[in-house]
Order: sequence, then C-alpha cells, then structure tokens
Amino acid sequence: MFNGLADWWDGVELWLAQAWFPVQFVLVMVVVVPLCLAAAWVLDKVVGLFARRLTPGRDNDSDGSA
Repeated sequence: MFNGLADWWDGVELWLAQAWFPVQFVLVMVVVVPLCLAAAWVLDKVVGLFARRLTPGRDNDSDGSA
C-alpha cells in the first residue's frame, strides 16, 4: 500500500516540478493558503483555550474597587 502511495506521490511531485510556473503558483496558492488559514485558526483557538485556563480568575467587581 505504501509503495503505491509513494509512487503516486512521486508522480505528482514530478508533474508539479515540471509544470509551467504560473500553474505551479496557482496550485500552491489553492492548496497552501487554505491550509495555512485553517492551521492559524486552529492554533488561535488552542492558544486561546490554554490562555483562558491558565489566567487567574477575576472577581465579579466591574468597577475595580476593592
């Protein structure tokens, strides 16, 4: 199974490396930009979740008086 997948990937990689530059650019932008946006969104949510758990609790006083 892995040999078939590796052979397929080698074919795709070879095709992409030999493609005309504008085609390479468009294909990379169509794939990489959405993946980067999704990864940034997930990372933001994970960091926000940890930040909320690690910050100390706040009092219910909204005016800040002690």
